[in-house]
Amino acid sequence: MSMDYYREYILDHYRNPRNYGTLEAPDVHMEDNNPLCGDQLAMDLKVENGLVTEVRFQGRGCAISQASASMLSEMIEGQPIEEVVKLGKDEVLEALGIPISPARTKCAFLSLRVLHRGLAVAGYERPDLDEDEEE
Repeated sequence: MSMDYYREYILDHYRNPRNYGTLEAPDVHMEDNNPLCGDQLAMDLKVENGLVTEVRFQGRGCAISQASASMLSEMIEGQPIEEVVKLGKDEVLEALGIPISPARTKCAFLSLRVLHRGLAVAGYERPDLDEDEEE
């Protein structure tokens, strides 16, 4: 796929975010921000029988942070929680499909950080969390 395709794909997720909103009484809730650029993100999950059955996110910020949250929400909905806790930076970068500059990586990984922190607080452990992913 061409870079132009991925740029359009990112912009589409930014302009028309999937799973945008909140859930009433979520099983997992977490919010965080990127102090460097002011991006904000909150994520809610419903978990039933070991599956992520619903995902919603809300936030504001740059196209990369909001598009990656939208993409991540699609990636995890309907997935077993044991697979969701294993998701890492490589999967997010693969979904974005374009090279991300070092200055933009915190934007790209904000949703992943919110997801992992929310899962940890809710008692879903990630077995191999890298120290650098807790930034």
